[in-house]
Amino acid sequence: MGVYKVLVIDDEPISRRITKNFLSQVDGYEVIGEASDAKSGFAEVMKHEVDLIFLDIEMPEISGLDFLRSLAQPPKVIIISAHRDYAIEGYDLNVVDYLLKPVSIDRFKLALQKFEAFNPQAKEVQQLKEDYLFIRSDRKHYKTDFKFVTYIESQADYLIVHLKDGNTLKTKETIGNMEERLPSQFLRIHRSFIVNMDHVIALNREFVEIENEMLPVSKSFREAVIQVFEKN
Repeated sequence: MGVYKVLVIDDEPISRRITKNFLSQVDGYEVIGEASDAKSGFAEVMKHEVDLIFLDIEMPEISGLDFLRSLAQPPKVIIISAHRDYAIEGYDLNVVDYLLKPVSIDRFKLALQKFEAFNPQAKEVQQLKEDYLFIRSDRKHYKTDFKFVTYIESQADYLIVHLKDGNTLKTKETIGNMEERLPSQFLRIHRSFIVNMDHVIALNREFVEIENEMLPVSKSFREAVIQVFEKN
């Protein structure tokens, strides 16, 4: 429970290894199969319950897009391709995201964040068990309920966790590690900011307003931010 089942379909072994390695760095994902072509991928889809497919486009005999069209009820799909020419066609098929090789770990995690925003079920199951995290600050571990966290700010080697009552907790942790510990209502909007969407008052393409603060939306996160809020 609380784990997304992932299938990786790519004819390049190195690309499959990179995708699986990236997934191993993120909690809540299990690779339940992989395939080097569309025919083998179809067999894997028939064999397993799949939540998410990482799909290459240019493969032998049957392209990734034709494979996707062949599925009556496809799982969510993130395309990873060396070619940007198919992006519009991919989005027409309702893919979650379109990643261009070589893919950075940060861009990869952003795609997962978009997927989780559209498919919060597994994360919600986890939240039935835990709706808090412990934050180490001032030589203590503070039990902090997620619903009281408004946003998180990165400052050099430290994070400032802003709380609804106006207080803050300062902890030595990277924003990437913190991001992996947070449930689906938290959204990365900038290399230095994560916001709790439950506390957002307004937003545009440049800023998110939260608890009387205007937080910047960086260019690399802008598309995902707009899509998540439009979806919700």
